[in-house]
Amino acid sequence: MATDSTSIVPLTAAVVGAGAGGTLSIDALMASESYTLIAVADLSEASLAAVSERTGGGVATYTSYEEMLRESPADVVCVSTYAPSHLQFTRAAVEAGAVLGMLVEKPLGDTTAAGRSILALLKKHNLPVVVPHGLMAQRAALEIIERVHSGDLGELRLVEMESPGWDIINAGIHWFQFFGALVQSPVEMVLSTADTSTRTFRDGMQVETEAITLARAANGVRILLNTGDAIPVPVDTVCLIRIIGTHGYIEFRAFESSYLLVVSGQDRAVVEVEPFAVSGHERHLEHLAEQIRSGERDYAIPDTSLQALEIVEAAYLSNRTGTSVVLPLGGPQPDPGADWDPGSPYAGLGGGRNGRDL
Repeated sequence: MATDSTSIVPLTAAVVGAGAGGTLSIDALMASESYTLIAVADLSEASLAAVSERTGGGVATYTSYEEMLRESPADVVCVSTYAPSHLQFTRAAVEAGAVLGMLVEKPLGDTTAAGRSILALLKKHNLPVVVPHGLMAQRAALEIIERVHSGDLGELRLVEMESPGWDIINAGIHWFQFFGALVQSPVEMVLSTADTSTRTFRDGMQVETEAITLARAANGVRILLNTGDAIPVPVDTVCLIRIIGTHGYIEFRAFESSYLLVVSGQDRAVVEVEPFAVSGHERHLEHLAEQIRSGERDYAIPDTSLQALEIVEAAYLSNRTGTSVVLPLGGPQPDPGADWDPGSPYAGLGGGRNGRDL
């Protein structure tokens, strides 16, 4: 994902949503020579006042996204609102007829079906889209992905993640997307269980006190993600990631600019990586501009973002039903077997199958 700007006329851009995600896009658009920010829409007058102050009053502001799309048509629209509205706003931007490309914040939608509809719509119209996952615009993470793909660790076997202070939906969307980029194989099964004793909520969602989620890709590689309010982790990080192969492993603290590399036949090494000079959102937006100008399309990150959303949805479904969940969602699923109590003596009644004969 290159970051060099071109010398041609900048693309115009508009942002729907002036919260945390929208502010990241606003700052990135203002910093980039590839764009001219022309409009921002948000329901909050206070948020729009902050935008006007931030931009020196040079950007049109609207409390109605329909009015913004009508009066300030832009080449690029960034959808930075809450997830349940992403499909609605993406459809509106496409139907307005002026858009050449889009940024849609993660998660793509509030459900896998919504995320799938967003990507299908944009692909149908041959419109490029970027989903600004931070690890996909971070040099150390990208270097780790390249090492795994080049076989530095041998055959990939397991990715283990510990994410303290976070949960499956608000942080797992990032970690599962990174897993998808590492394995390049569709996930076939998800099994998850969660403790809810503290009744924790985060970012407007009911979440787990602690959970363990297992997902298995079609090529056999597994991810084991432990999330929770206060899970013990040996280092101070938002997520401790261990990537294990047949010839060694990598230990990585998410979003940091170094990682531990342990490979057979070599000394243990802490690899220091020079960070990119621009923000993650700016790198994603530069990649979008490149696609618009070249006519090429790159849906790799959006596709893995959709896979991550499906894993998140499957994890919570697995916890509710007490069964493994088969992907893709929407197909036949295992019988919950509610009358079967693992660990209890078998009385010879109620059917079942003899595990000795498997």
